[in-house]
Amino acid sequence: MTLAQAARHTMRWPLTAVPLLTAVALILASLNPAQSAAAQDSRSRTAKPTIVLVHGAWADASSWSRVVARLQDDGYMVRALANPLRSLSGDAASVKAFLETLTGPIVLVGHSYGGAVITNAATGNPDIKALVYVNAFAPDAGESATALAGPDSALSVPDPTTVFDLVPPALPPTADTDLYLKKSTVLTSFASGLSPDDKALVAATQRPATVGALNEPSGTPAWRTIPSWSVIGTKDLIIPRSAQRAMAKRAGSTITEYDAGHVGLMTDPRTVTNVIEQAARATAQ
Repeated sequence: MTLAQAARHTMRWPLTAVPLLTAVALILASLNPAQSAAAQDSRSRTAKPTIVLVHGAWADASSWSRVVARLQDDGYMVRALANPLRSLSGDAASVKAFLETLTGPIVLVGHSYGGAVITNAATGNPDIKALVYVNAFAPDAGESATALAGPDSALSVPDPTTVFDLVPPALPPTADTDLYLKKSTVLTSFASGLSPDDKALVAATQRPATVGALNEPSGTPAWRTIPSWSVIGTKDLIIPRSAQRAMAKRAGSTITEYDAGHVGLMTDPRTVTNVIEQAARATAQ
């Protein structure tokens, strides 16, 4: 039967059928709210979480670009936030305030110093179902990023002015002193694995972190109550593999190691994306 035939057939129904049809419609309508609620509840249990990405020091949200594109292609809502890089407590408060504007489940991801930020920002938020650390710090209460990097980090040197440019340049630095990586530090240690052109771009566009942010003690860690995943770069010269593994094991994280340096989110976005999606699936309700 064509649509036109169906329409003509419907128009020939006797008027006496109208009350019956109305009654049936009313009965169905009375059932719809419960059915609709059940359907919505089912959808909410299977809905993909929002993925929130927090960058680290000497970077900005664009460092996540290759990961964002892959997550979006796979149907995830993604937000890559601007991390202020001013103080650990203030940066965490900024991220925490943003997270409170979201509805539904969240997977919170941090790279490098961003790991310390999410560790503090996620505490007490029941919507955050998973934490993902990408070449990142996962501090316990009272620990700082600088201390956790350990003596084997390329940034742990007797004279900080050999790896950092200080703004202002006055010595000794204060908590508010901005730290920029020297170009040589970016090229040899921080951005290993990138092409020469991309390394130069990272060096030119870096955002500084303050001395205070990198040395501020962490608060109560969210990884004590929220499941976590850790992506560890075996060639990381900024946060050495051994330091990352120690933090991940302490947090009870699901660990994935990959052949990458500190900016593995840029050099191997596929692996990073896969782990984020594993966390999303594992914690789906």
